Amino acid sequence: MEAETLALAQEIDFSMWGLFARATLTVKLVMLMLIVASIWSWGIIFQKLINYRLARSEAAEFDQAFWSGEPLDGLFDHLGPEPSGRAARIFAAGMAEWRRSHRSDGGLIPGAQARIDRSMDVAIAKETEDLQSGLSILATVGSTAPFIGLFGTVWGIMNAFIEIAEQQNTNLAVVAPGIAEALLATGLGLLAAIPAVIFYNKLSADSDRILGGYEAFADEFATILSRQLDS
Repeated sequence: MEAETLALAQEIDFSMWGLFARATLTVKLVMLMLIVASIWSWGIIFQKLINYRLARSEAAEFDQAFWSGEPLDGLFDHLGPEPSGRAARIFAAGMAEWRRSHRSDGGLIPGAQARIDRSMDVAIAKETEDLQSGLSILATVGSTAPFIGLFGTVWGIMNAFIEIAEQQNTNLAVVAPGIAEALLATGLGLLAAIPAVIFYNKLSADSDRILGGYEAFADEFATILSRQLDS
């Protein structure tokens, strides 16, 4: 009997595709959902890693130009009102408002400092939204994928027990395939969730550091303009 059971078990395809093909429709849908979530997460991760690296490079390049001693008006004319770099866009927002705050006679319209600060705050808010877009998806995948996988496992085990009851047979050849198919859903859930959680934490920290640099620059730039306003 044991030899017959082992022979039957050896004939069963326990590969990933074999387990997926034998799963019920509900478990298949759960697995497909988790696979799509994992691919989506990795797409966001690679995109953000590239974007953050580019943002740091642009910030370092702009910082060098800003503190090079070149007049701010000349730097603004060189960059234009809509530069490509994120830090440069914050600078351009402040400089554009600075120029708009001058009257035709050369005097300053009252409240210029507050308007310049608000302009840079709006620019930083736009960069924040762009830098952090997609991170909520990683957080969602990281928090829900294990439970989605667990749902697939529970459903698969339930169907495995139903099959055992129908066949009135509890040998390995009957029990093992159903349990393996069910556990595959949990494995896929963890496979999707673990990288999403790890990279969500890393990318959130990277984003905070980049945005902190933008806010520090905005404060320094506002201080420089404030000195010119007072003089």
